[in-house]
Amino acid sequence: MSIDIVRGTNDKPVSSDSLTKLISRETDFSGQFFIGFPIIATPEGPHPIDALLVSADKGIILFDLIEGPNTGDYRARQDDSANILEARLKTHRDLMDRRNLLIDIHTISFAPGVSNLYSHVQDDYYPLVNPSSLVPELKKFEWKRPDKEIYEKALSAISGTYAIRKSRVRRTIKKRNSRGDRLKNLEDSIATLDNDQIRAFIETVEGVQRIRGLAGSGKTIVLALKAAYLHAQHPDWRIGVTFNTRSLKGHFRRLIERFTLDQTDEEPDWDYLQIIHAWGAPGGRDRDGIYHQFCRAHNIAYFDFGMASDKFGRENAFTGACGQALGQARENKQLYDAILVDEAQDFSPTFLRLCYELLGDSKRLVYAYDELQNLSGDSLPSPEEIFGKNADGSPKVQFDDASGNEAQRDIILKKCYRNSRPVLVTAHALGFGIYRDALPPGGTGLIQMFDHPELWEEIGYQRRDGKLEEGSSVTLYRSEETSPKFLEDHSSIDDLIQFISFDSQEEQADWLTREIKKNLENDELRYEDIIVINPDPRTTQSNVGPIRSRLLEMGINSHLAGVDTTPDIFFQIGRDLVTFSGIYRAKGNEAGMVYIINAQDCHSSLRNLASIRNQLFTAITRSKAWIRVLGVGSRMKEIIKEYDKLKFQNFDLQFIYPTEKQREQLRVVHRDMTTAEEKRLEQRQKSLFGLIKDIESGNIHIEDLDETAVDRLREFLMQKR
Repeated sequence: MSIDIVRGTNDKPVSSDSLTKLISRETDFSGQFFIGFPIIATPEGPHPIDALLVSADKGIILFDLIEGPNTGDYRARQDDSANILEARLKTHRDLMDRRNLLIDIHTISFAPGVSNLYSHVQDDYYPLVNPSSLVPELKKFEWKRPDKEIYEKALSAISGTYAIRKSRVRRTIKKRNSRGDRLKNLEDSIATLDNDQIRAFIETVEGVQRIRGLAGSGKTIVLALKAAYLHAQHPDWRIGVTFNTRSLKGHFRRLIERFTLDQTDEEPDWDYLQIIHAWGAPGGRDRDGIYHQFCRAHNIAYFDFGMASDKFGRENAFTGACGQALGQARENKQLYDAILVDEAQDFSPTFLRLCYELLGDSKRLVYAYDELQNLSGDSLPSPEEIFGKNADGSPKVQFDDASGNEAQRDIILKKCYRNSRPVLVTAHALGFGIYRDALPPGGTGLIQMFDHPELWEEIGYQRRDGKLEEGSSVTLYRSEETSPKFLEDHSSIDDLIQFISFDSQEEQADWLTREIKKNLENDELRYEDIIVINPDPRTTQSNVGPIRSRLLEMGINSHLAGVDTTPDIFFQIGRDLVTFSGIYRAKGNEAGMVYIINAQDCHSSLRNLASIRNQLFTAITRSKAWIRVLGVGSRMKEIIKEYDKLKFQNFDLQFIYPTEKQREQLRVVHRDMTTAEEKRLEQRQKSLFGLIKDIESGNIHIEDLDETAVDRLREFLMQKR
């Protein structure tokens, strides 16, 4: 028997520590123990529970924690907590038998600072204990009619109060098993948080905390929950929530507002809880950002994107700006008590260090990231590298394994709740080029691969056959443990995923507009259930224009995210508008039906193929139910061939793990190139082909060429053989 401890935050640290240590040693009880959780809204305001144990044999035990020697009116506090929690649980019909709650609630006051309890005891009905008398008193509690199913439902009701994955607007379903009906059932199934997600948002540490997980594992929701939870527990803290994708700002605001209302029945105080851009600019609160605030507070030069690009280069603009700001700040000033960073994989370590320096001695920085948002496997450096060392040479931040009664500093969310197994594996197969034809024959079709094979297991894959090591053949699959079966059971494989090739752009547009019309009129999908993504950000406006015009002729309105709206808005909630998007605006968002157009651009690109396949991976993983990958011509048919091979393998990934030398070659061949670099290469290739043609025609002889240059070229070519 054991107790799972989830350590949140409250204003009673001494008694919390003492109680947690005692509970962690107790082997006679089982269940889940929470510190500083839940927080329940009442007419008088938020009521935080000091500590709570949900046990399969004892029922629910509420702890009233007492700091110091003054016990106060602990009887009234016990009554208040029990009555408030009982009222909350009674809203769950499956916990009720007529008017009676099916699980018993007990209360106890714990006063580690009181040695002589007898002078403080007011009534034997209200237990008052210290460390020496705690366990004997707990053993007296009993649940008259213990029921494992009721225990699990009670635990879900307490932790699942914070179910915020559900649709923003209630669905009206008239047709059984329509797409709208299936999507509603799917959303209801994933509405309750799992244990890892509960731990991630409740557990609070003094210092830096890292949350990792795949796209769709709930990182954004967890950060929103954590922000609202910290704000409810510590309304005087200045909390910042920041991110990379600008359209996430409105999404974060809705989530945090909803959860804060659930806990406190009050709107968040946006002066203390700020949802703020990473970069920012002058022009008021809506344009402000973490970097801009740092520059203003330290009275140092601020760089906008144009200035930073000129000085540090376009690719390193923000990294350079943050690095210079850190170097010029003489004395770091505290602006926040806690900062939460989403999409940390899209930021350089210099930005995370800048956030770190804006915090006080507690250094409460929480950063969440997806190690696979870029399939190259180039994840963030270790915390020791990011945050540097103290004067004595010791690392400022280190994630040592926490003991059982300590809050976790490094949390991994392994389950993917957005994408079904077939959808997620399809995204990985295409992103890595697992079933891409080998070029040249006998070589590898792989486009990119992790440097560390164990990453596959960390993100939820298991070996079916072979070895996860360089040069070895391996077969990987996803189990129900990390990809829940209900995510795919609602539809057949051929309905979950469709790859379709057309002969022309007009045929693609005709098919897409008819399907969208059918989705809205027959399938009971709502406008916000549909996203149309063009993977190439350079062509999005021109490519989606004709399609949007056809929809308008059919009476269906649409908008292009970030163009027809402010950059902070993705879905226009409450308005009947289908959302079109480029890939960068789509990041961090999701929908039931996702259409990807012009996917042929993701095949056989001569340049930047790794980035282009990353874009396809990101687009596919926006879908929480159905995905339609559309394209034109022979290149689209090659993409379909890759998918068909995967489907034939029953969505297993089978490949030979490339060696270090092969991975380096993949990085060179498929590397990102700027426009200037592409033009220069194109010019050199034309010159080389021209030289070859002149030699073949006899216009130029080998002897005419500089002997040293010919020898160097021969040497380079021999090295590559």
